[in-house]
Amino acid sequence: MGPPSTSPELPLTGFRVGVTAARKVEEQIGLLERRGAEVVWAPALSLEANHVEDADLRRATEDVLSRPVDLFLATTGIGLKAWFAAAERWGLREELIAHLGGAEILARGPKSVGALRAHGLRELWAPASEEFEDVLEHLRGRDLDGRRIVVQEHGQSLSMVAHALRRRGADVSSVAVYRVVAAEDPGPMFHLIDEIADRQVHAVTFTAAPAVAALMDAAGSTGRREEVVGAFQADVLASCVGPVTAAAFELWGVPSVFPERSRLAAMIKQLEVELPSRSAGTRLDVAGRVLLLHGDDVLVDGAEVRLSPAPLAVLHALVVNPGHVVSRADLLAALPSGTAGSEHAVEMAVARLRSAVGTRVVQTVVRRGYRLAVT
Repeated sequence: MGPPSTSPELPLTGFRVGVTAARKVEEQIGLLERRGAEVVWAPALSLEANHVEDADLRRATEDVLSRPVDLFLATTGIGLKAWFAAAERWGLREELIAHLGGAEILARGPKSVGALRAHGLRELWAPASEEFEDVLEHLRGRDLDGRRIVVQEHGQSLSMVAHALRRRGADVSSVAVYRVVAAEDPGPMFHLIDEIADRQVHAVTFTAAPAVAALMDAAGSTGRREEVVGAFQADVLASCVGPVTAAAFELWGVPSVFPERSRLAAMIKQLEVELPSRSAGTRLDVAGRVLLLHGDDVLVDGAEVRLSPAPLAVLHALVVNPGHVVSRADLLAALPSGTAGSEHAVEMAVARLRSAVGTRVVQTVVRRGYRLAVT
């Protein structure tokens, strides 16, 4: 798909953008279309959260209330609101809030913080990253033996988290308020998968980590997953609302971008910059040399450099966040299929890349990986 011609008034004119959101989709499509983008909408997830049976949620709530809670891990605003609303129907809302109020409360991000405070609860700590893994990291090193922990699940099962905490001696109860399920009609998603694999869209937006998994599952069922991964690695921009969603792409070795603030408007604003710059090519000043990339074409100080697939894949992975360290594991995942699956393959690809573009262009960061020596 060739680069579009852009308009200064409408920065996304000529770009086709896939949208996988089900919720707040009118707002997102409006933001994109007002900037000139052509939108391909394919909801990855069901429009409505799949609520857990009322009787099951009540049993889980009564279990929480049966004994004192030492730690409460809150993960989503929508889940907390739904849980407290259900407790109000049963006449248990005030008791539940008072019960949780006696615990140390950790929140995953601002939405769960907002829901907690709206009900008179205060979190002791929340990570800036909004990643649940950082909540668990916050607990690492603490003595959890005999401590009772209640985990409010975030649409996907956190059973493995519960098992990990139990191995450290904690008494863990999980409360599932809703489940995230795939869209009822897979047709639009299958169409978007073909568009991605055939490089007919320039970018695809994701506002929830389960949407990434749903798209990859659907791509696997159509036999085009490898092509989709390859398209995202080279030509199609994976645009995520925040680091939690972006982390879902790490499993597939797919580079993605996300704004500093995990907000829809910030994601669209980032696309205004990213897509035109990718269309025009990427220019970087690296170790005193000028590196220009346009697709698979690479120029160093104006001279074309031909790279074989493995070093080219490494270069693309390093260029996604110039100057940031990319681990050997992530570079290995980015290598083309058929490449020997070991860190030695990464080292060989880096060595060939340095040979072609200059030994100082790629820096080794001991025990962490590699980075571009941008200036």
